[in-house]
Amino acid sequence: MPDVFELTLTGMAHGGSALGRHEGKVIFVPYAIPGETVRVEIVEEHTRWARARLLEVLEPSPHRVEAPCPYFGPDKCGGCQFQHIAYEAQVEFKRAVVADQLSRLAGLDVPVEEPIGAAEPWDYRNHVQFHLTPDGELGFLTADSHRVIAVSDCLIIDPLLDELWSAVLLKWPQLYRLGLRCGSATGDLMAIFELESYEDFDIKVDFPVSCVLLMPDGESIVLMGDSYIVEHVAGRDFRVSAGSFFQVNTGGAEALVDLVHEFLEPAAEDTLLDLYCGVGLFGLSLAEEVGRVIGVESDPSASADFRFNAQGLEHVSLIEGKAESVLEGLDEPVDLVVLDPPRAGAGAPTIDGIAALQPRRVVYVSCDPATFARDARRLVDAGYVLSRVQPVDLFPQTFHVESVALFERRS
Repeated sequence: MPDVFELTLTGMAHGGSALGRHEGKVIFVPYAIPGETVRVEIVEEHTRWARARLLEVLEPSPHRVEAPCPYFGPDKCGGCQFQHIAYEAQVEFKRAVVADQLSRLAGLDVPVEEPIGAAEPWDYRNHVQFHLTPDGELGFLTADSHRVIAVSDCLIIDPLLDELWSAVLLKWPQLYRLGLRCGSATGDLMAIFELESYEDFDIKVDFPVSCVLLMPDGESIVLMGDSYIVEHVAGRDFRVSAGSFFQVNTGGAEALVDLVHEFLEPAAEDTLLDLYCGVGLFGLSLAEEVGRVIGVESDPSASADFRFNAQGLEHVSLIEGKAESVLEGLDEPVDLVVLDPPRAGAGAPTIDGIAALQPRRVVYVSCDPATFARDARRLVDAGYVLSRVQPVDLFPQTFHVESVALFERRS
């Protein structure tokens, strides 16, 4: 295969690269768009596929736009992959990727619904993590994660974090990562410092912000303010500690809660099992609709937040442990299940454990189409019908996409 050649691109791959075929191989091209004719250079070659660098767009897609961020593009910031694509086309490509993964990896030809796009495709991230350049400047990892590029602006973070970012001055050689979080709906601010080694230091700020030192063992040391922020979603306040996961798009989190409620159709006598429950976004938002909620969470920080957020709800309980282990010992009837696993998916033991409980409805909230397809195939084989798949764009300008899927037990 020649190193440089022309290529017509025919689709979008999971991971954000456009793809085409040349001499029998699939060629993946980042920063290109399906429908374009491009000139590319091979940078990584395998038996059945290759990765190429985009050299020139010969026939551009009508969806191509000028990326507004000066840090976007090859060998620059790896945080965004789609800024060169008009937003309406971004969400359609994501729908196609979800459908393709279900078809190719799971053999499930299920209609994937039109994605729910973001009301604001910029300024949405309520959590950002900076690394430090060798010169001590704040920046983001490049796409290959091999180096850090210094940045002075980011177009996808919440404006509250812009203000906090501009106020941070760092002179700490032992610092290797800085996290900034905000409650988009509450205005709460937090800076999370991760150090290679602990030394005493002083922090001076002239506005309300919580500062937390996150130790390698997961312990949090409060330097100033509180150990958590509060975010408001779906009519409830949620305490979110420095080490706890929470959706990075608050408006998108509202959309997810609405879909989970719609898909589950909860009844007053139901028992709802909330796997990978985190701080309680889904289980606690639905707590008033069901007779009982059982949360399952392995992370100690998120578990503590769940218990705090569930105060006053006597019919809500938490089991702290890994989902697959908890399911092995769960011997009470469960009517409904919602699960929001990490990017690696739930996996066979968890899916088998869910199926053994025979809930009438299972709602799977996925942040990775490939691992979702794998788990969906196993749940279908265990006696469930995949009834609906609704993508939700929580991550505009990137290839990432959230999906909410409904599985119903066969009669």
